[in-house]
Amino acid sequence: MSVAVVLGSAFGQEELGGRVLAPHTVSTPWGDVRLLRWPDSDAWVVMRHGIPHRHLPHQIPFRAHTAALAQVGCEALLLTSSVGVLVPNVPLFTPMLLGDLWMPDNRLPGGGPCTMWPTHHSEQGHLVWEEGPFNQALSDQIAPWLDASDQRLVFAFQAGPRTKTRAENAWFASCGAHVNSMSIGPEVVLANELEIPVAGLVVGHKQSGTGDVPSDADWVSRSLVASKQATERVVVRFLDEARPVPFANRIHRFHAG
Repeated sequence: MSVAVVLGSAFGQEELGGRVLAPHTVSTPWGDVRLLRWPDSDAWVVMRHGIPHRHLPHQIPFRAHTAALAQVGCEALLLTSSVGVLVPNVPLFTPMLLGDLWMPDNRLPGGGPCTMWPTHHSEQGHLVWEEGPFNQALSDQIAPWLDASDQRLVFAFQAGPRTKTRAENAWFASCGAHVNSMSIGPEVVLANELEIPVAGLVVGHKQSGTGDVPSDADWVSRSLVASKQATERVVVRFLDEARPVPFANRIHRFHAG
């Protein structure tokens, strides 16, 4: 049994919290994946965009990442992201947990269905949200480590690689979403299909709800550095202390074999 973290654009080195991570290649039906092992533990790190940052959101090998984590026995997964904030009561640069997912079109950014079973497979089935996308017991482990109130946010997924328009951000907010980004959505669906419990941790690095977002490269770099600083402490503690939890959703299979 192991735990794992998926890190986004704010991260991009084989080092975390002053510790050097050991690379480990896992072969999957979707291609080889370079996992990073947390020192002296059964904890793993996935750099979502690669090292160096080379995958745009629609190029991320979501299925390969998920299959690799299943192969190393992941039973508690923390998905992280730097996000746009859609509503005024969510602070910037403050780690907060996710409570639900807004992803009405269940597709990968490349256009195919967001599933680990695009063709017939003996394990295929319907993912039934009995608890929801984000595991309550795993989120409860993380909540005491946060400085913010324990508000569980609704996350909206937009495939990218372009940013969102003002009208799109307003639409997400009108549907009840608090934050959005170009990741996490596919990851939480695919991990649940492989019965991996998931928690989501996000840090707002821009106000998307107003539409008044600076776009110069220096500002983006500075905001991601601040996002990393806000996230890293919680991620390190998760890798050191998090424990596997029971899967709380269900895969409904009509037959075996």
